[in-house]
Amino acid sequence: MSSMNFSIPPDLQQYLIDLDAFIEKKINPLQNRDDNNRFFDHRREHARTDWDNGGLPRPEWEALLRESKKLADEAGFYRLSLPKEYGGQNSSDGRGSNLWMAVIREHLASKGLGLFNDLQNEHSMVGNFPTIIMLLHFGNTAQKEEYIGGQLDGNVRITFGLTEPGHGSDATHMAAKARPEKRNGVDGYVLNGYKKWQTGMHAATHCFIFARTSGMSGEATGITCFIVPRNSPGLNADSYEWTLNMPTDHATVSINDVWVPATSILGALDHGLGVAQAFVHENRIRQAASSLGAAVYCVQQSVQYANDRAPFGTPLSHNQGIQFPLVELHTQCEMLRQLIRKTALEMDSMPHVEVEKKIGDKVSMCNYWANRLCCEAADRAIQVHGGNGYSRHFPFEHIWRHHRRYRITEGSEEIQMRKVAAYLFGFGGRKTLKDARAGEAKL
Repeated sequence: MSSMNFSIPPDLQQYLIDLDAFIEKKINPLQNRDDNNRFFDHRREHARTDWDNGGLPRPEWEALLRESKKLADEAGFYRLSLPKEYGGQNSSDGRGSNLWMAVIREHLASKGLGLFNDLQNEHSMVGNFPTIIMLLHFGNTAQKEEYIGGQLDGNVRITFGLTEPGHGSDATHMAAKARPEKRNGVDGYVLNGYKKWQTGMHAATHCFIFARTSGMSGEATGITCFIVPRNSPGLNADSYEWTLNMPTDHATVSINDVWVPATSILGALDHGLGVAQAFVHENRIRQAASSLGAAVYCVQQSVQYANDRAPFGTPLSHNQGIQFPLVELHTQCEMLRQLIRKTALEMDSMPHVEVEKKIGDKVSMCNYWANRLCCEAADRAIQVHGGNGYSRHFPFEHIWRHHRRYRITEGSEEIQMRKVAAYLFGFGGRKTLKDARAGEAKL
């Protein structure tokens, strides 16, 4: 897919064909075995949730996810986006690129609910690896060896601790602190504070904990990322917060005089925000593609239902009251797809550090609009399907409940729109839209 060619490259088309064949041969039979469909049909929320254990995921549910990922890994799909040295296929010819991942993520989400791609758990046959990317960009040799290999073989599971009970989007105002303290002749830091929405804490072996090490509240510098073992004395999961879509693995964490050696710092001291943002654009464009795919699924299923359902002897689809809302959603899906793929391609054409400066607004446009579009498409699908749509025997309520969170996480809708506004109006030293267009005209 070049800048003026909107077709999918032949090798990517073949990859999708091979991926679908693998899902049909290996993953669907696993889903249909031993009543594993209970995790995806109308019983899904109850089957996945251990209500008597704090609402955490049931062990048998997580075991099934691991089994399917193992099959995908053995077949060569799971690590696609990783460098070849870690068993991936990311290369200069485009394999594993942002464009590839955007197309694949939309493709899988457009197939509906299934073991092949369960977005509630960020689970997919083609993996997404935010903490590994952080380690690739900022980890030293020892950290890469221990934590990247450990994650890929399943022995290491890392949570991400940036958000706090009193601070979300305003991460630079975080209250967590770390002060230097030497113990037994070893340089280190003592951490104190709280974190919230620390996903995966119930199964974690380590946590990325961000804490202020210098500077004043509100300053971008002075925040450091620490790799903290989960069993560290003083590190506790105080509660797991029940959410719109269950089960939950989102912990509120207390950090009480937790000591770690200085070697646990990931990246440079006082420059932890760069670590936190290492994967933000890749994650946002891929997540936008997933929301687009889910929206496409909702529209397609609604069209089929409207053609088949014939109240009063006439198909629903003959009514413009049914047609027009779906036409608008379909139109938005088509337009958004081009912006996502164009943005992904541009991301692939520039160094990682240039993305924020040059096209950060486009990434935010894709993300906030895709998430909103998915929620609107799911809501419309519920309406078109009537009482059936409201039931859990159809997937639309699940899609809505899950994707509603993405309008808050990965940067809330308002934060994303504020970023677009910064580019549009030239705030914070950003080029205005007029300047940007003038620059494009010179290319």
